[in-house]
Amino acid sequence: MALGAGMTTTGRLTTHVLDTANGTPAKGMTIDLYRVDGDAAVFERSVVTNADGRCDGPLLEGEAFAEGAYRLNFHVGEYFSKINGKAVDFLDVVAVDFRVSDGGAHYHVPLLVSPFGYSTYRGS
Repeated sequence: MALGAGMTTTGRLTTHVLDTANGTPAKGMTIDLYRVDGDAAVFERSVVTNADGRCDGPLLEGEAFAEGAYRLNFHVGEYFSKINGKAVDFLDVVAVDFRVSDGGAHYHVPLLVSPFGYSTYRGS
């Protein structure tokens, strides 16, 4: 398959958060990225979602995005407390652990979340 304009073969990790309780993108949610090696989780970076519930760029890309285990910590309790003006009494941090087997591919990890439940999948 030929690459079209703007397409790349560089591997990258992206995410997108949708607030299913309010039917909106989750603007202003903090997400922490870790590399996981056995029982050790090594902090890589922290980002905050934009108005579209996305990050302004890939969380990792190119040579920095390698095969291995990763964790995304989505700070959903803080997000819902901020927008609802009161403490959330169920979900706090949603940790999504996943494995990358092809560092040259695009891995997209969306989160659909409410204060009481969530789902995730490998998107495109």
